[in-house]
Amino acid sequence: MNNLLITPVIIPLLTGMLLIIFQKNLKLQRILSLVALLATSVISVLLMNQIRDGGIQTLQLGGWEAPYGISFVGDMFSALLLLATSIVSVCCLIYAFSSIGRKQEKLYFYPLFLFLITGVNGSFLTGDLFNLYVFFEMFLVASYVLITLGGSQRQLRESLKYIFTNIIASAFFLIGVAYLYSMTGTLNLAHLSIRIAEVGQDGLITTVALLFLIVFAMKAGLLLYFWLPGSYSVPPTAIAAIFAALLTKVGIYAIFRMFTLIFYHEPQITHLFIGILAAITMVLGGLGAIGYWDLRKILTYNVIISVGFIMAGLVSFTSTGIAGSIYYLIHDMLIKGLVFMIGGTIVHLTGTSNLKNISGLIRLHPQLGWMFFIAALSMVGIPPLSGFLGKVFTTQGVFEAGYYWLGGIGLLASLFILYSMIKLFMKAFWGETILSVEEEKGTTKGLLLPIALLTLASVALGIGAEAITGYVAQAAEELLNPGLYIQAVFG
Repeated sequence: MNNLLITPVIIPLLTGMLLIIFQKNLKLQRILSLVALLATSVISVLLMNQIRDGGIQTLQLGGWEAPYGISFVGDMFSALLLLATSIVSVCCLIYAFSSIGRKQEKLYFYPLFLFLITGVNGSFLTGDLFNLYVFFEMFLVASYVLITLGGSQRQLRESLKYIFTNIIASAFFLIGVAYLYSMTGTLNLAHLSIRIAEVGQDGLITTVALLFLIVFAMKAGLLLYFWLPGSYSVPPTAIAAIFAALLTKVGIYAIFRMFTLIFYHEPQITHLFIGILAAITMVLGGLGAIGYWDLRKILTYNVIISVGFIMAGLVSFTSTGIAGSIYYLIHDMLIKGLVFMIGGTIVHLTGTSNLKNISGLIRLHPQLGWMFFIAALSMVGIPPLSGFLGKVFTTQGVFEAGYYWLGGIGLLASLFILYSMIKLFMKAFWGETILSVEEEKGTTKGLLLPIALLTLASVALGIGAEAITGYVAQAAEELLNPGLYIQAVFG
């Protein structure tokens, strides 16, 4: 039993509830929010070390033994994502201090931000399918409010699309839960794995698996991403950055968990279908990234490309491919938060997101320009930056599994990323400077620190990859061996 498992959920939850009481004291809200997220970061590191030394950690709430009680399970995959979530959320929070505006801060921004992190952390740690639904709904409800902060007409229109899409996905999620419970009599993830292994993954269970895949694909932006480009381009920058870094990643996590622990018996059906979705997602996302001249749209379509690429490692179902996906997933959480903050800062300075009306920013803002350049190279996968290892291992794993067509599309997607990032850098930062400091619509005061912190985190992940290699290898091993998860839960 490990009581640390509940703290990444309890700390932001209780802090958020406390901040509702102190709604008007913005200074106190900022301090307590930051302290809560820093504490969660420390706990994530402690959990990683405990899991490294003692294997998968479990907690049965209320003293009820699995599968009858509420289970929290922390494996290395969960712990790595918890740490990445904490790093990104701290940086986005610091960015919000200088950018979100006092009006939005007074509309319960900090409690909602913490409730969103609570739902994300809970999704990574829960060992029960229904509680996964509960935590999904928790961060979604918080995101419904956050995405509307500002209240512009376009923002409200895109918010409605985002809300309706997720409500439909949640309804199908509940239908899938009901079907699975009626067939197995349990919702504990480890117990579900045992029951389905005993009876075999027949046609009906495979159909339910595909239903869950559709649900999580809608939430992750895997092919069913029609809601994502508009929804991620309208909220304030700090909110858009945390959405891009975390929300699709929870859907990705759920697909990895369900299709390595429960629905892994018919990979020639389920995993091949995931591969087809991933390939189409990378191609369509790439076309969107190179086709638009709107800065926010380009960055959002790059989120979509990365979702497809991460899924390719799961399709391979090899230790190399899974490890590559984990590397790339962690990298993508950091780098998407970073580029969205830089993109939002460009819009803040120029008052436009149209690349045709932006030029030469690097002369007045060299730090911002070169940090974007580093982020762009990392996204493309240039060594020794953070995206390199993930791309190499994922592609190697896909080729080892014989999915040469999927690996080829993954390499093509890298070219799409390269073209779109070069276009963005050359148009926004290079060229003739068309705005003087006096003509700029805003300032970078207070905004460069969180951007620099995330840049350093991304560079450290690439240059210091050897430090986390053992953790990633353990995470991949645990995902490919469901027995380790089951043994930890049932002892």
